[in-house]
Amino acid sequence: MKDYLVKATTYGGKVRAYAISSTNTVGEARRRQDTWATASAALGRTITISAMMGAMLKGDDSLTVKIEGNGPIGAIIADSDATGDVRGYVTNSHVDFDLNAYGKLDVARAVGTEGNLSVVKDLGMKEHFTGQVPIVSGEIGEDFTYYFANSEQIPSAVGAGVLVNPDHSILSSGGFVVQVMPDADEEVITRLEEKIQDFPEISTLIREGNSPEQILERLFGDEEIAIHGRLPIRFQCKCSKERVQQAIIGLGNEEIQNMIDEDHGAEATCHFCNEVYHLSEQELETLKSRDEEGK
Repeated sequence: MKDYLVKATTYGGKVRAYAISSTNTVGEARRRQDTWATASAALGRTITISAMMGAMLKGDDSLTVKIEGNGPIGAIIADSDATGDVRGYVTNSHVDFDLNAYGKLDVARAVGTEGNLSVVKDLGMKEHFTGQVPIVSGEIGEDFTYYFANSEQIPSAVGAGVLVNPDHSILSSGGFVVQVMPDADEEVITRLEEKIQDFPEISTLIREGNSPEQILERLFGDEEIAIHGRLPIRFQCKCSKERVQQAIIGLGNEEIQNMIDEDHGAEATCHFCNEVYHLSEQELETLKSRDEEGK
């Protein structure tokens, strides 16, 4: 099944929902990052939720999520946009532990239970919107639930899960975001809470072949669901040799000359996709000339 998400409303428009299948996208991130199982789960949950948050944007808007906990995995970074493109990386990819007391990958131990979750949205305005909250559990889904309630003042339930094969490949990955609109009454909220509390593991549902639409059907039962859109999801990095060249030009001619004299070239690796870009001495000389032209 190709990765995609659905946007929907239910309870007569009083509840907004997103559901996603992200197995291939998380698998590509894992392959590029060479993450071990627990790191894969942490990265996968972050990418999955970030993709759904990107789907809440419009046009050329984009956002960056950063989770900085006190665990050994270090910072987790994810970028997403309104077109379904998402990418992400972890600072320390080779992090893995025994299963926790619930028989699950111990994401909280990897992420840490102290630190911050921040979201920076580029909405095409002069100033970016930035929201930040403390990490509440390190399980990521609960942390995003807290973010929506406290930074965006939208009561939400966020779920994301990743199952990892013994060879570290991704078996299944998916998630959902359910948000309560201001006109929802207490009865709707209570019914939602009961359904979400008893809801099966999202990664298990994906592994069993459930589509995002079927996930919402399982979640909302007999309630009528209005689907408002479907969006393909993919791991897509924005790096390029041209971007690397622009970054090197920004260092100035003195630093470029040092690269030529000391290293006889330059090499840059993208954090997100691990693509390696090589620049020869001649290419660096050309960049020096471009820097001069731009002054």
